[in-house]
Amino acid sequence: MSSAAPDLAARLHHHARRMTGRDPHEAHRVATPLELLFDLTFVLSFGFAASQFAHALAEGHYGVALGGFALASFAICWAWINFSWFASAYDTDDWVFRLTTMVQMAGALIFAIGLPRIFVSLEHGAHLDTSIMVLGYVIMRFAMVFHWLRAARANPERRTACLAYAGAIAVIQLGWIALTLSNLPIGPAFGIAGILVIAELAGPFFAERLDGGTPWHAHHIAERYSLFAIIALGEGVVGTVAAVSAVVEAQGWSLDAGLVCIAGVGLTFGMWWVYGTLPSGEILHRHRDRSFIWGYGQVFVFTAIVAMGAGLHVAAYYIEHEAHIGAVATVLTVAIPVGVYLGLIYALYSYLVRRFDPFHITLMVGTAAVVALSILAAIAGLDMAACLIILMFAPVVTVVGYEVLGHRHEAEALVEDAATGSA
Repeated sequence: MSSAAPDLAARLHHHARRMTGRDPHEAHRVATPLELLFDLTFVLSFGFAASQFAHALAEGHYGVALGGFALASFAICWAWINFSWFASAYDTDDWVFRLTTMVQMAGALIFAIGLPRIFVSLEHGAHLDTSIMVLGYVIMRFAMVFHWLRAARANPERRTACLAYAGAIAVIQLGWIALTLSNLPIGPAFGIAGILVIAELAGPFFAERLDGGTPWHAHHIAERYSLFAIIALGEGVVGTVAAVSAVVEAQGWSLDAGLVCIAGVGLTFGMWWVYGTLPSGEILHRHRDRSFIWGYGQVFVFTAIVAMGAGLHVAAYYIEHEAHIGAVATVLTVAIPVGVYLGLIYALYSYLVRRFDPFHITLMVGTAAVVALSILAAIAGLDMAACLIILMFAPVVTVVGYEVLGHRHEAEALVEDAATGSA
């Protein structure tokens, strides 16, 4: 046997390894196949959430839509975020890590199955039914407790931080279980859920201030977020298919069908392009302290992306004459998420580079004008396909601005930041 064979065999097996922490400066760190497999389970969660959200919006039940979607979106994004940051710091890819991740994937599927119950209980019941959703969520979160306890045992120099993570997650899960078992009326239940959400967000904030924090990898985590954005953008594709199918069902293959297809794909593609303008990895590598606002802010980014896809689904209901809202309200279900998304991208960019680019004012005014024009088109009675085509140009304003001039401004900001950081 070659002398190199034992070393190669050691790298190929998945025997249990000490979870001592990865190198935060590791070269060529990329997402693993297991992380990508884990992400797939959240496609179903986003799909259920978007479908229920779209149905409630089309019925004109805005309170039900916003309340259910807000709770579902937070839980989906938060469970994913917690795993991704942990894996960035401690992924051993051994059989223990793999099986624990499999348990989390099972929890994600149970969670997704429970999402429709939330919307149904909000619409028809006096109590918030989170039973199945919380069951899946708690399975995911207690698997995270196991991950953190394992890291605490193998990584004594960061033991306090790891135990803080484990303790915070475990205590808060007891709170979610108690909320479900209490069967409270909807109002008080949402109030307590809000407190639990704040507690969930506070856990990592305090834990990362112990023992110097965890050894997460900046470029790896930036890639993970961009991949999750693509998962969310999948709802734009689903919404486009629904809208095109509605046109074809009503009119056969026509110009409107083609326009709706172009509009949906154009919106999805444009929003993806805009997301790529964020210099996340490079900035976070130099300024790890900026990770919290950046990371937490992405919850709203992902939510806006999925909401856009749901809005396209509402447009399908409208085209099929199954919506109980008018053309203007239907266009708003797409326009508002698109506007919020683009505003958040500009805000996150300014936060990352700590510099406001006056050129962005021009781009934001242009974007607002396009969004307003799509709404005015609906008011004027143009058909839905034309309104969506106009709205498609909202992210195009940013894409063109970035490719013509904005990329130079970003390069200057990054060079200035690097020079300041090395001074």
